[in-house]
Amino acid sequence: MFTAQRAVAPLKAFLVLLFGILVLFQVMSLPGQFAHMARENPDLAYLRWPATAVSVFWVLCIQVVIVCTWKLLTLVKKDRIFSEASLSWVDAIVWAIAAAWVVLVGVFLYVGFNANDPGLPLLLFLLVTGVTVLGLLMVVMRELLRQATTLRTDMEAVI
Repeated sequence: MFTAQRAVAPLKAFLVLLFGILVLFQVMSLPGQFAHMARENPDLAYLRWPATAVSVFWVLCIQVVIVCTWKLLTLVKKDRIFSEASLSWVDAIVWAIAAAWVVLVGVFLYVGFNANDPGLPLLLFLLVTGVTVLGLLMVVMRELLRQATTLRTDMEAVI
């Protein structure tokens, strides 16, 4: 059976790959895409820099989640996941998701009030709902980790 300990190394490898791809998007693809959009649609050129900034910010939030996940995986590998140190990394994940959610809701509201067709607002509503679920799930997972940490600490005190 594939155990959590054996999954850590491949997961870290894919996190490095994902982080690298996100840096590529952050530095080249997203700014280039919005520059191209501004050239192709001059009437929407005013959105170039706000769209670039928002997109790069969202990628940064994902990168924070990746770094925190890396740190949590290191704690798993050292069998120290049920410690107070892990809670701060989970808190950082929750805050990164919350920050991305706040900006996403702002974009959703802006687009929703200015859209001519319902396609993009519906897509953004789907994303808002998905990020909301993810954020709330992380809050629940954080609480479960806190309870497990408390139980382990209590068990160690008894033994």
